Amino acid sequence: MRVNMSGGAGTGNGPAEAVRLARDPADLWPCAGAARGWATIIEEMAEERIRVALADDDVLLREGLASLLERSGFDVVGQCADSARLLDLVRQQRPELVIVDIRMPPGYSTEGLVAAHQIRAEFPDTAILVLSAHVEVEYAMDLLATGQRTGYLLKSRVIDVDDFTDTLRRLVRGGSAVDPALVAELVAARRLEDPLDALSPREREVLSLMATGRSNSAISRELWVTEGTVEKHVRSILMKLRLPESDEMHRRVLAVLTFLGAR
Repeated sequence: MRVNMSGGAGTGNGPAEAVRLARDPADLWPCAGAARGWATIIEEMAEERIRVALADDDVLLREGLASLLERSGFDVVGQCADSARLLDLVRQQRPELVIVDIRMPPGYSTEGLVAAHQIRAEFPDTAILVLSAHVEVEYAMDLLATGQRTGYLLKSRVIDVDDFTDTLRRLVRGGSAVDPALVAELVAARRLEDPLDALSPREREVLSLMATGRSNSAISRELWVTEGTVEKHVRSILMKLRLPESDEMHRRVLAVLTFLGAR
């Protein structure tokens, strides 16, 4: 900017106006306010990144998952290949979410599940997702019975990144997630004396979708009904299953556990 310090016809305002123009930050840096605004937004976004710990002995899968999560706005605070190191990692880093395989070294049996139970005992607010290659009904039931913030998904069925990351965020917020393949396995193996016998076919369908972690609005879109209709079905399900009075989220979890345990 060319400033006329003589106060002549070029400016018509004199030296005082020239000094004002030269010293006014709003004139010199018109984007300063916007820059500060973006800095605040970026800082808030960084604070909202969910801290995740990964445990899987398949290094390619583990590294690929870590890269995917980082690109999706998560903060991978550590990864390992066995349950012992996972416990150390969780104790040191205190992640909000742990993603673990069931079968890991040294025995490739239930090491991941044992570690998940230990993490739940020490850090009850930490969300845990079992990402398994197989439908392990007993293992899944054992883990899901520990309460909220738990999930069980099959590796081969994770085909949509947005759905997967939405599921992870839902777990951290206190939700649950069960792979539809596991739900189908449990439905096929229900006991003769089924506590779900009191439910109508539509209510069983709603409960089945609840077991996969869907919200009322998501269920309404899936079944092509209004959200109000879904809410009525949910209330009826909770009443027919004779679940104790408590907050809505806890009763939904109990309903899902009843559904999964009816086998």
